[in-house]
This record gives sequence, C-alpha cells and structure tokens, in this order.
Amino acid sequence: MSRDATSEQLQGMESTAGYGEAAEALAEQYESVTFAEVHREVLHLFPTRPGTVLDVGAGSGRDAAALAAQGHRVVAAEPTAELRSLGRRRHADQRIEWTDDALPELPGLVAAGTRFDLILLTAVWMHLDERQRTLAMARLAGLLTGGGRIILSLRHGPVPEGRRMFPVTAQETTGLARRHGLDFLHHAQREDPHGRPGVSWTYLGFERDGTRDVTGA
Repeated sequence: MSRDATSEQLQGMESTAGYGEAAEALAEQYESVTFAEVHREVLHLFPTRPGTVLDVGAGSGRDAAALAAQGHRVVAAEPTAELRSLGRRRHADQRIEWTDDALPELPGLVAAGTRFDLILLTAVWMHLDERQRTLAMARLAGLLTGGGRIILSLRHGPVPEGRRMFPVTAQETTGLARRHGLDFLHHAQREDPHGRPGVSWTYLGFERDGTRDVTGA
C-alpha cells in the first residue's frame, strides 16, 4: 500500500479505534506501571498545591486517581465507554469526575466553561491528524487558567494493528503551542515504560502566560 493510501486510511479511522475491544487488556497494561514511573521526566511540572486538573484520554484512570489522591479536583475525559466504565470501577475510592468528551473539540468541557490549572494528555496527541491538532491546541489553550500548564507525551515507533496514530514531532507541537499563546517549559525523551521494542516517548510541558488573553477557537 502506498504512503498516500495509508494516510487516507488513517484519516478515515476514529482516533479511538481499537480501544473499546481491547479495554480490559489495556486497563491492565496501563495499571501495571505507576503514575510516578510513567511521568518521571515531568513530575516537577505538576502543581504542588491542590488545583483543577483535566486528564484528556484518561483511559483506566491511573493518572486521574493519582492526582485526585494528591488533593486535586480531577475531571477525566475518556471517549471510550468501556475504559470509562473500567476506570470508574477500578478507582471508585477517588473523587474523579468522569465525562464522555474528546479532542479535537472537547465540546462538553468548552460549554461548561471550567478552567484548569493543569491539562494532562498521556499518549493522546499522536491520535490526531494535523488539522485536528491545530484545532485541539486552540481548545486546550482556551481551557487553561492564567499560569496553567499542559503536559503531554508523544509516542514514537510502530503503530499497533487496528490503531490510528500519526508521526508527530516535538518541534511541530512546540511551534503549535506557541502560536496559541503557550510558553515552552520542558522537553524530555525516554524509553517505553512497558519495554516494547522500537517504542519511545517525548514529554513536553507548556504554560499559559497569565498576562495574555487566550481563547479557544
């Protein structure tokens, strides 16, 4: 299959493709590593005082639960019903507000008008195509408080069968964030915490300047 044909096939897939059918196995995989291990490169960027946190693509709720345990008010946005259900059950002891919402538009969260001190996107950004990433960054920037931060990770390497992922670079993501009024904070790279051959990760941190007006487009 040609590169153009492959790209068209990916564009036609849903960004959540493959997650519902494999929800049980994926939840076990996600929960097999801790929040601290997954985010070790960017732990210093997380707020030290309780605030409002949005976990986009929350999956099994591992990160949302860890942040709620630290005293944050956490909204977990997860579009895959099977993962939302598993997350609610697995982390029922934590106060997490689960919602069925997704990038690139996050319509429910935008309509609610809540602003967040931190927005976390773990293994989410590469599921969006170029047009969607542009729209998504505008939405995310508009959901931040002044001084609020975005922490995201980019997956590199082979794409699992049945999933939709696009190659995304740190340079592109940083440039897009800056165009939407976000300042660059941090860039780190690491091996895959699950030890999958050929898979690596980039971690990026951005911050909204509280003196500038940023609105979601």
